[in-house]
Amino acid sequence: MKRPRDVLIVMTRLPREGHNKTRLIPALGPAGATALHERMARHTIGRAAAFTMLHPAVSLRVLVDGGTPRQARAWLGGGRFRKQESGDLGRRLEAAVSRAFADGARRVVVIGTDCPALDESTLAAAFEVLDRADLVFAPALDGGYTLVGLSGPCAAIFHDIDWGGPDVLRQSVDAAARSRKSVRQLEPMADVDLPGDLPAAEAALASGETLSIIIPTLNEEKALPPLLDALLAARPHEILIADGGSTDATRQTAERPGVKVLATPPGRAAQMNHAAARAAGEFLLFLHADTRPPPDFPELVTRTLQTPGTSAGAFRFQFDGSHPATPLVESLVHLRCRLRRLPYGDQGLFLRRSLFHHLGGFPEWPVMEDYQFVRTLKKSGRVRITASAAITSSRRWQDNGLVRTFLRHQLMIAAHHLGVPPARIATMRP
Repeated sequence: MKRPRDVLIVMTRLPREGHNKTRLIPALGPAGATALHERMARHTIGRAAAFTMLHPAVSLRVLVDGGTPRQARAWLGGGRFRKQESGDLGRRLEAAVSRAFADGARRVVVIGTDCPALDESTLAAAFEVLDRADLVFAPALDGGYTLVGLSGPCAAIFHDIDWGGPDVLRQSVDAAARSRKSVRQLEPMADVDLPGDLPAAEAALASGETLSIIIPTLNEEKALPPLLDALLAARPHEILIADGGSTDATRQTAERPGVKVLATPPGRAAQMNHAAARAAGEFLLFLHADTRPPPDFPELVTRTLQTPGTSAGAFRFQFDGSHPATPLVESLVHLRCRLRRLPYGDQGLFLRRSLFHHLGGFPEWPVMEDYQFVRTLKKSGRVRITASAAITSSRRWQDNGLVRTFLRHQLMIAAHHLGVPPARIATMRP
């Protein structure tokens, strides 16, 4: 018998200028209000999706008001969506919750997309409370609520409520009491309805989009300066150089404002794991020192990881220079990425910090650590490849022959699948 799953429901609206966050239009204008709504929706759905990856027993449902599921997929970049029922908010909430319980849900939590401060810890607390209470609410400062959770059906809390008024939470709690349901409340949070709510909203959104860039190095004094110049211009949250014992001027070259240089154990996997344990960003981007990401990489990372069902991403592979064999190798890499979603480490791998630690980081092998980690990531969600390319130096490839190096990589992958130990595969490196 299939075990009942918990369900996390996100209720949102398709962006339509003049129809989203209308009370903010005097301050932001129709386009600005819709842009804020879209950003908050992506932010919240991304956090909800991240929560379900950390808690596989919880399934995610995104219900969209307005438009069609196809339009919702086009807006959010993928995933499965359902239309909300017609009627007022109470009717739509009741229908969403009733359907989840009818499908066998054990616990159901519903959130909107107007509270960017709501994060994975809030969701975890809500589900935990439902083990000892019938209902849980996260109060909003304006008298409503930003989250409601139920351990069983309770239609009464959605009936005869003055939606949009200052007494929504009180009326809902009273309805629960009349139905003899126990209620617990989480800490109050601010949602975004009025111009005065904007500063706190921006701070919450920004904190959920911070990026830590991790670069493992070993004698990279020549490659680092142009890369760091490009990265610092994008103003990431932090850049961590994980140096595994360089004997050249790598560490001195990297020491500049905005860059942290860490002395780590040798070995690329150990270097990256060491730096990731000290990273503070919401997102992690692992880069090789001879790979330069596209100019808009911070926005690409954020939008990709906020796409429902996405566990990680990487940039499209492209060489610098114009060696006659580069188009062939690039095409073969593109084909492999499209068919198998297994990017190379020098494409720049990015994912949420919480998922990285949940999965235990890179296996500390001498080779194949990034390949194996991506295979593990695929079990949690889709690994997406961006249309924009990261430019990788072809120097090391050319030193051993571009096609020969590519074929040697495929031989190493085949050996890995056949169970050859990583230490032995390391002797096969170009």
